[in-house]
Amino acid sequence: MPLTKSAKKKLKKDKTRTLENKKIKNLFKSVVKKAQKSKTEKAVRDAIKLIDKVAKKNIIHKNKAARLKSRLSKLVNKKVSKKSSAPKAAKTRKTKTK
Repeated sequence: MPLTKSAKKKLKKDKTRTLENKKIKNLFKSVVKKAQKSKTEKAVRDAIKLIDKVAKKNIIHKNKAARLKSRLSKLVNKKVSKKSSAPKAAKTRKTKTK
Protein backbone atom coordinates (compact mmCIF):
# COMPACT_ATOMS: atom_id res chain seq x y z
CA MET A 1 0.00 0.00 0.00
CA PRO A 2 1.22 3.50 -0.77
CA LEU A 3 2.22 5.61 2.20
CA THR A 4 2.60 9.15 0.91
CA LYS A 5 -0.25 11.29 -0.39
CA SER A 6 1.25 11.52 -3.88
CA ALA A 7 1.71 7.74 -4.05
CA LYS A 8 -1.97 7.28 -3.14
CA LYS A 9 -2.97 9.67 -5.94
CA LYS A 10 -0.73 7.83 -8.38
CA LEU A 11 -2.28 4.47 -7.46
CA LYS A 12 -5.76 5.89 -8.05
CA LYS A 13 -4.72 7.33 -11.41
CA ASP A 14 -3.00 4.06 -12.42
CA LYS A 15 -6.19 2.10 -11.74
CA THR A 16 -8.29 4.39 -13.95
CA ARG A 17 -5.67 4.23 -16.72
CA THR A 18 -5.57 0.44 -16.49
CA LEU A 19 -9.35 0.22 -16.88
CA GLU A 20 -9.33 2.55 -19.86
CA ASN A 21 -6.48 0.61 -21.51
CA LYS A 22 -8.33 -2.69 -20.98
CA LYS A 23 -11.47 -1.29 -22.62
CA ILE A 24 -9.50 -0.04 -25.61
CA LYS A 25 -7.54 -3.31 -25.91
CA ASN A 26 -10.74 -5.41 -25.84
CA LEU A 27 -12.32 -3.17 -28.49
CA PHE A 28 -9.15 -3.44 -30.57
CA LYS A 29 -9.12 -7.24 -30.37
CA SER A 30 -12.77 -7.55 -31.36
CA VAL A 31 -12.42 -5.15 -34.31
CA VAL A 32 -9.34 -6.98 -35.61
CA LYS A 33 -11.07 -10.36 -35.35
CA LYS A 34 -14.11 -8.97 -37.15
CA ALA A 35 -11.91 -7.60 -39.93
CA GLN A 36 -10.07 -10.92 -40.30
CA LYS A 37 -13.35 -12.78 -40.50
CA SER A 38 -15.28 -10.51 -42.86
CA LYS A 39 -12.31 -9.39 -45.02
CA THR A 40 -14.22 -6.36 -46.32
CA GLU A 41 -12.35 -3.22 -47.18
CA LYS A 42 -14.35 -1.05 -44.77
CA ALA A 43 -13.79 -3.41 -41.82
CA VAL A 44 -10.07 -3.56 -42.54
CA ARG A 45 -9.87 0.23 -42.85
CA ASP A 46 -11.59 0.68 -39.48
CA ALA A 47 -9.32 -1.92 -37.89
CA ILE A 48 -6.20 -0.22 -39.22
CA LYS A 49 -7.38 3.11 -37.82
CA LEU A 50 -7.90 1.57 -34.41
CA ILE A 51 -4.56 -0.27 -34.56
CA ASP A 52 -2.80 3.05 -35.17
CA LYS A 53 -4.56 4.67 -32.22
CA VAL A 54 -3.74 1.78 -29.90
CA ALA A 55 -0.09 1.78 -30.96
CA LYS A 56 0.13 5.54 -30.46
CA LYS A 57 -1.09 5.14 -26.87
CA ASN A 58 1.55 2.40 -26.32
CA ILE A 59 -1.05 -0.24 -25.53
CA ILE A 60 0.55 -2.47 -28.16
CA HIS A 61 4.06 -2.26 -29.61
CA LYS A 62 4.52 -0.37 -32.88
CA ASN A 63 6.02 -3.43 -34.59
CA LYS A 64 2.99 -5.52 -33.61
CA ALA A 65 0.78 -2.81 -35.07
CA ALA A 66 2.74 -2.87 -38.32
CA ARG A 67 2.54 -6.67 -38.48
CA LEU A 68 -1.23 -6.69 -37.93
CA LYS A 69 -1.80 -3.94 -40.50
CA SER A 70 0.28 -5.85 -43.03
CA ARG A 71 -1.67 -9.07 -42.48
CA LEU A 72 -5.01 -7.30 -42.77
CA SER A 73 -4.03 -5.53 -45.97
CA LYS A 74 -2.86 -8.85 -47.43
CA LEU A 75 -6.34 -10.29 -46.80
CA VAL A 76 -7.98 -7.46 -48.71
CA ASN A 77 -5.43 -7.63 -51.53
CA LYS A 78 -6.02 -11.37 -51.96
CA LYS A 79 -9.75 -10.81 -52.16
CA VAL A 80 -9.33 -8.02 -54.72
CA SER A 81 -6.86 -10.03 -56.82
CA LYS A 82 -9.24 -13.01 -56.94
CA LYS A 83 -12.00 -10.82 -58.34
CA SER A 84 -9.80 -9.27 -61.02
CA SER A 85 -7.94 -12.43 -62.06
CA ALA A 86 -9.03 -12.18 -65.70
CA PRO A 87 -6.60 -13.60 -68.27
CA LYS A 88 -4.04 -11.01 -69.29
CA ALA A 89 -3.17 -10.28 -72.89
CA ALA A 90 0.10 -11.76 -74.13
CA LYS A 91 2.98 -9.32 -74.41
CA THR A 92 4.43 -8.75 -77.84
CA ARG A 93 8.13 -8.42 -78.44
CA LYS A 94 9.47 -5.20 -79.76
CA THR A 95 12.29 -5.36 -82.29
CA LYS A 96 15.16 -2.98 -82.17
CA THR A 97 15.53 -0.57 -85.05
CA LYS A 98 18.92 0.60 -86.19
